[in-house]
Amino acid sequence: MDLLQASYNDGEGMEERADGGSGGGELENPSSSPDSSPPRLLPAKSAAPRVDDTTLALTVAQNNLTKSRPIDPNQHLVAFNPTYDQLWTPIYGPAHPYAKDGLAQGNRNHKLGFVEDANIDSFVFDEQIYTFQKYGFAADPSGTEIVGDLNALSKNGGNTVFSAPQQEQKRRRIEAKKEDEDEDLENVDKEEVENPATDTWLLKNKKSPWAGKKEGLQGELTEEQKKYAEEHAKKKEEKGASQDKGEAVVEKTTFHGKEEKDYQGRSWIAPPKDAKATNDHCYIPKRLVHTWSGHTKGVSAIRFFPKSGHLILSAGMDTKVKIWDVFNSGKCMRTYMGHSKAVRDICFTNDGTKFLSAGYDKNIKYWDTETGQVISTFSTGKVPYVVKLNPDEDKQNILLAGMSDKKIVQWDMNSGQITQEYDQHLGAVNTITFVDNNRRFVTSSDDKSLRVWEFGIPVVIKYISEPHMHSMPSISVHPNSNWLAAQSLDNQILIYSTRERFQLNKKKRFAGHIVSGYACQVNFSPDGRFVMSGDGEGRCWFWDWKSCKVFRTLKCHEQVCIGVEWHPLEQSKVATCSWDGLIKYWD
Repeated sequence: MDLLQASYNDGEGMEERADGGSGGGELENPSSSPDSSPPRLLPAKSAAPRVDDTTLALTVAQNNLTKSRPIDPNQHLVAFNPTYDQLWTPIYGPAHPYAKDGLAQGNRNHKLGFVEDANIDSFVFDEQIYTFQKYGFAADPSGTEIVGDLNALSKNGGNTVFSAPQQEQKRRRIEAKKEDEDEDLENVDKEEVENPATDTWLLKNKKSPWAGKKEGLQGELTEEQKKYAEEHAKKKEEKGASQDKGEAVVEKTTFHGKEEKDYQGRSWIAPPKDAKATNDHCYIPKRLVHTWSGHTKGVSAIRFFPKSGHLILSAGMDTKVKIWDVFNSGKCMRTYMGHSKAVRDICFTNDGTKFLSAGYDKNIKYWDTETGQVISTFSTGKVPYVVKLNPDEDKQNILLAGMSDKKIVQWDMNSGQITQEYDQHLGAVNTITFVDNNRRFVTSSDDKSLRVWEFGIPVVIKYISEPHMHSMPSISVHPNSNWLAAQSLDNQILIYSTRERFQLNKKKRFAGHIVSGYACQVNFSPDGRFVMSGDGEGRCWFWDWKSCKVFRTLKCHEQVCIGVEWHPLEQSKVATCSWDGLIKYWD
């Protein structure tokens, strides 16, 4: 603009038009005319509309301020993308240029002031802090200076707790220990320190950690000590023997009938000749026929006499085993007293002339049914929960017992020796059931599993354990030998195949009764049409095998109906036993 103005000022020889304008391209000298005026510059024109950038600047500044502020944790909506630093910025109070410590707000990166960035290895940090705690000096992380006790630094030779030699550390420990012992010995009498018979002398002159005690040779025992040692050893042997064997009880028996043999010389246990099955079709019982009440406590198990069922054997919690007449008088025929505690389980031989009883006194007794004499007693020092004889006619001398110590023990009753132990379960064994023509047997346990064994071979050939399974305290075989009914403690009866795979039959499931916590027995009718079980409320349940529906329910007892047995010949007669001490016969 200055150059333009100068060019106007320098336009000499220019003539002015008479009317005050310029014409013909000629200009007058400005100084020559008083009417001349300085040149005027017009302002630049823009086609763009005028914009007030004050508001825009304020908006940008506000946005920048918002983005620099920390995020309020109570804020539910964020209208922009915050940065990483902004997310981790601590929340301050009201902004103030200077805090109480005099440090400007802009020079703060922490609520307590300014913190320098430092990267220290964890080992270096531990080394310095432990060295400072032990010796009183440490290296300053910001430089090469040493802070703390410089005398300790020179005495220690600049070594840290980790850089000191191993031998040096050991020497220092020994010196510190010796100083402590010397301090302890300063307050002790000098004569005790010099006397080798005192503990003080041993403490001062010991060579090993075990030399602090007096060591003397054991002299000969006196007569009184020898006598006490012999008595103690004898008591220990007796106690060990009593633990290995069950409690000894004098066996007794009482016959309650009129005579043990009839006029023809037949025994009272002989089955009647006319006891035969008239029909193979079974019916559900409806009414109570007879009640046997002879046990003073609950009845834990009942068993019909094999094949004929004219007698019924009962195991009581009053330590007694009783046998009752079913066919004629309905009275108690004989009482067997040989256990000191409750009887848990009973089992007949195939011909019924003998039976086994297992009690909580850890004894298994082998009885003669007719005379009531105990033939033999077996015990391992553990409680037998179930006893079973091999059903084969040529193996009636083989006894299997499921024990409380997780084992199944096999005895040869002729020799009285243990011939095999099946030890794989993780809990007490509850049932033993023979399958597959007695070549295998299935056991259940408190470990909520089923295991299948080859008879005589202590190796599990099938192990069944699922997360949904419960303990199964009772198992029974279907009359066709193809299925197992297992009483599960989740209030249902499960069916397993006895074939090679022992699979669960998911289509058959019997439920409705309440047996949780009770070892209620499950059983079948002789024709296999009905499944029956007791329950915890004293009822007896009957289900149809094909449809799995509840067929009938009988209120049998006031307390737990623990055992149910179907008569082997009578098609519609069932015996039940309960913890109320009663045995009831239903038709």
